[in-house]
Amino acid sequence: IVPFTAAEETARDNEEAAYANGAFDRAMADLRQKRESLLKATDYLALSDNTLTTTMSTYRQALRDLTDGLTTVDEVNAVVFPTKP
Repeated sequence: IVPFTAAEETARDNEEAAYANGAFDRAMADLRQKRESLLKATDYLALSDNTLTTTMSTYRQALRDLTDGLTTVDEVNAVVFPTKP
C-alpha cells in the first residue's frame, strides 16, 4: 500500500465532496425515473379516444406532484408512491 501524497489526498477529498454534493440530484433522478415509469404505464388511458376516470386522473396528478417541495435526500427517500387505482 502506497500512501497518498498531500496533493493526491486533497484531490481525493475534493472527489468525495463532489460526490456527496450530488447525492440529492442522484436521488431526485432515481425518483423521477420511477415516477416516469409509473406514468408511462398509464399513458394509454389518457389518450384522446379514452375517457380518463377521476381516480386515474388523481393518481396521475399525484405522481406528477411527487417531487414538489423536496429539498433533502431524506425527504426524497421518504416519498411514498400513490396506489394505482
